[in-house]
Amino acid sequence: MKDKYKNTMVACFIGYVVQAIINNFTPLLFLTFHNSFGIPMTRITFLVTLNFGTQLLVDLLSVKFVDRIGYRASMVIAHGTAAAGLLAMAILPEMMENPYVGLLVAVVLYAVGGGLLEVVVSPVVEACPTDNKETAMSLLHSFYCWGHVGVVLLSTMFFATFGIARWNLLAVIWALIPVANMILFLRVPVPELIAEGEEKMSLKGLFRSGVFWLFVLLMACAGSCEQAVSQWASTFAEQGLQVSKTMGDLMGPMFFAVMMGSSRAIYGKMGQKIPLEKTMVGSGVLCLLSYLMISLSPWPLLSLLGCGICGFSVGILWPGTFSLASKAMPTGGTAMFALLALGGDLGCGGGPTYVGLFSGLFGDDLRRGILCGVVFPIILLIGLLIHHKLIEKKP
Repeated sequence: MKDKYKNTMVACFIGYVVQAIINNFTPLLFLTFHNSFGIPMTRITFLVTLNFGTQLLVDLLSVKFVDRIGYRASMVIAHGTAAAGLLAMAILPEMMENPYVGLLVAVVLYAVGGGLLEVVVSPVVEACPTDNKETAMSLLHSFYCWGHVGVVLLSTMFFATFGIARWNLLAVIWALIPVANMILFLRVPVPELIAEGEEKMSLKGLFRSGVFWLFVLLMACAGSCEQAVSQWASTFAEQGLQVSKTMGDLMGPMFFAVMMGSSRAIYGKMGQKIPLEKTMVGSGVLCLLSYLMISLSPWPLLSLLGCGICGFSVGILWPGTFSLASKAMPTGGTAMFALLALGGDLGCGGGPTYVGLFSGLFGDDLRRGILCGVVFPIILLIGLLIHHKLIEKKP
């Protein structure tokens, strides 16, 4: 039975690489769009908002339609729209009178794919028969990190070799990955999350469950802990070490992504020997210490090291919360995964905004903003303590 689903697991791993392409390729081209098409940077920044805003909307809407059309159809649609968006980005801006409209269309298309992938990939992996659900989930989420690293490194190499003017060709090349994985999902077996004969929880049942809202809080904290540092890591490297934007990206966000992917991969290989809840508590404590290290260290290199430690510490928090929720609420179904993803995405957006606002209150002092961000790992640790108490009460 396990061998039967090996290719399904591989397709899911590639699905998270596709999501990494969607979220991290376009930002590499922002300056190119500005110079080539004369689009103001304020309007280009809106592309990020549109991408994640569309993904949030898809997270919400998927609660109703994913179970109706099934996981296979959802996977095919997700990969199809992701590929269509990347191809549209390569073609539409050059064809249309207003290039910005072409970019907006492309972003909406691939964001639909990204939102669907976020909702359906994790429950499909959860439904596959594996020796350890927690390690499989952690390994799955590590592929997003490796995808992020691969997109930045391979794109940088492509631009250095062929020139930034050939970015359209690279967009087409990246689109081949979701096309190939879509074909794979047409062939592999796709299991159902809820076993036959079991009745999934209704939305009303989820909303009435205090445990469910605790997991939503943990997901929001996981997203905030991660992105509050990740989104500012490049600025830290540039300002503190006085390096270029390219070097800042490599030393900041890339370092963060490598460390986050490493922690997920390590737990994916060794997690059977380590209880998940204890690992998450330890990660929360390490995250809190990394925030203090980043914000209070007098040495820029030590602050940058703190960014890497933060990446390592947050790696298990997002997939770990998914696994804890699946174990506590096994009949939560797609709706549970979709709403948890929504909570996580809200944290991803809210965390950096919170840090930015408090940095502004202290005269654009990013260190003080991140120091104020210690509230995220603290709330996470309190939530994990409450979860432990609730589990202890169960007979």
